[in-house]
Amino acid sequence: MAPAHPILLLHGQPGGATDWRRVVAALDGRVAPIAIDRPGWDGRRRATDLEGNAAAAEAVLDARGIGSTTVVGHSFGAAVAAWLAATRPERVAALVLVAPAANLESLVPLDYLLAAPVLGDVLSAWALLGAGLALAAGPVRERLGEAFRLDRRYLRSAGRRLVQPSSWRAFCAEQRALVRELPLLEPRLAEIRAPVTIVIGSADRIVPPSSARKLARQIPGARLVELERAHHLLPQHRARTLADVIVAARTGA
Repeated sequence: MAPAHPILLLHGQPGGATDWRRVVAALDGRVAPIAIDRPGWDGRRRATDLEGNAAAAEAVLDARGIGSTTVVGHSFGAAVAAWLAATRPERVAALVLVAPAANLESLVPLDYLLAAPVLGDVLSAWALLGAGLALAAGPVRERLGEAFRLDRRYLRSAGRRLVQPSSWRAFCAEQRALVRELPLLEPRLAEIRAPVTIVIGSADRIVPPSSARKLARQIPGARLVELERAHHLLPQHRARTLADVIVAARTGA
């Protein structure tokens, strides 16, 4: 029998289910987390659009006999979570959007550049490869870990992921999906009826905090939690705070 009201965790891009490791640990058995690898990041399926990701998430719920649940999404995963709530409201009991790339204001000029045909592919591949090679160096991981309070195991895993051509392809496909489909998602945000909590870091340089503030106005009754001096990787460096927010959203506290 499925546990009562589990939590579905949707990672960002580039990413994987293990990105939630610290959050799962911080939840400390208070809920039953289900962290999945989205299409394109699981080593089996190609990356897909928001609808394809929502369908994949719904299939996980169906396979576990879960009707309605709390859905938590980070960055691109937050756009997937919002799409799921707008198109399948019966499956989402509560929604937590973490550093969400879920409206047009969340896109910056670099997003459009990385979504461009050919040029975006080249730039994305070089950027991810360069970051992956840098993370392969122990001293770089140590400096980043200290500067941003990131787990060394996460950085090592991220480095291995970033040098894989499959990650470059998935990243490019999702960049194009964001640019193409956020104009379709944005008008539907007002249709979301589940309780929504939006969490953003004030020092986020990937998703502008102003976009999360606007998102809180676009979704009826949404609650905004802004973490001072926190950056984009909230599941890593603010895991305990994020876990508490998730539990509160689940219980309606």
